[in-house]
Amino acid sequence: MRTSLARLVVLSALPLLAACSKSADSTTAATTATTPAATASAVSAADLDRQFLTAWNNKDLEKTLGYLADDVQFLQGNAHFSGKAEVSDKWVRATQGSIANLRTSVVSATTTDKLAYEAGTFSVDVLPANGQPAGVGQGNFLLLWKPAADGTWKLSYAQLEDLPVLRR
Repeated sequence: MRTSLARLVVLSALPLLAACSKSADSTTAATTATTPAATASAVSAADLDRQFLTAWNNKDLEKTLGYLADDVQFLQGNAHFSGKAEVSDKWVRATQGSIANLRTSVVSATTTDKLAYEAGTFSVDVLPANGQPAGVGQGNFLLLWKPAADGTWKLSYAQLEDLPVLRR
C-alpha cells in the first residue's frame, strides 16, 4: 500500500504535537530562524511560515526563493516540481505576481530538531489577468521545513490542494 508523503509526515508527527511551541516574539524568532546558528528551540513552524508568507505577500522574489531548499518538492494537483530551479520557475516566479494576501489557517503543526511543519487551509486573492475578473482561491496546504547543512531552515516540501477560484 502506497502512502503519500504528506500523510506520512502528518502521521509521523502526531506524537510530537504536544512539543509544538510558538514564539511570542516574532522579531527575535525571525532573526534566529534564518541565521546559521538557529536551533530547533529557536524556531517554530509558525515563525518559518510567517517569514515565508511575508516575503511572498511583499512580492520579495529573492527573499522568497532564499527560503527554498536545494531539493525542495512542490505538489499541487497533477503538478509536481522537483528541485530549487524548477520550483522557483514553475511555482514562485510563475504565480507570485498573480496572487496577493496569501493567508493560512493552521490545523496541525509541530517543530522538532529535524523538521517543522504546518498544515491547514489557505486563502489568497487572485489578481486580474488578461481581462479576467479578480477572485479568491482557497484550499488545503502543507509546508514542511528542514534544517540545511549550514543550520538555516529551508522549505523542503510544499503541497497545495485548491478549489476552483471564486470570482468576486
